[in-house]
Amino acid sequence: MLLLEERIRRDGKVFPGNILKVDSFLNHQIDVRLLEQIGEEFYRLFSADRIDKILTIEASGIGIACIAAQRFGVPVVFAKKTQTKNIAADVYTARVESFTHGKVYDVIVSKEFLHAGERILIIDDFLAKGQALLGLIRLVRSAGAEPVGAGIVIEKGFQDGGDLVRQTGIHLESLAIVESMDDDGTIRFRH
Repeated sequence: MLLLEERIRRDGKVFPGNILKVDSFLNHQIDVRLLEQIGEEFYRLFSADRIDKILTIEASGIGIACIAAQRFGVPVVFAKKTQTKNIAADVYTARVESFTHGKVYDVIVSKEFLHAGERILIIDDFLAKGQALLGLIRLVRSAGAEPVGAGIVIEKGFQDGGDLVRQTGIHLESLAIVESMDDDGTIRFRH
């Protein structure tokens, strides 16, 4: 998605440790018009699949998933990183590691919101090491639902997450694949 690549080049910031900050338009401050185009692109890529729900993980994926869900006409479910008092004890869980936060979480989804036989599209903002996405795939399967695809806004192609996910046979679509990032801020994309 060239528009997204141009925006990443213009407003993305490269930090040590292979960190790409896009918080000025994607995951802190959100450019809703850009998200509308991202949602439209996910719809184009996955509209042939019958999608019952979109699943994401809190917090950065929620806005993206909601905009895409409007186009698909389906609800969004998001995996929570902490158990709260208002979530029933009957939950699906998966252990995930966040590259960005450097933490391991036990994410949860109430069994009330994922059901056997449902076709689930997973959407998230970043794919680096792939552990969060693989955890969500396990979570969907533990519900007896089918993970029909994963839509990622930005994949770090120089890390192994995309390869790990593709090896599972999941239909993975990344809108921008970063091939490399240099200390001087130069970002190169895979085409």
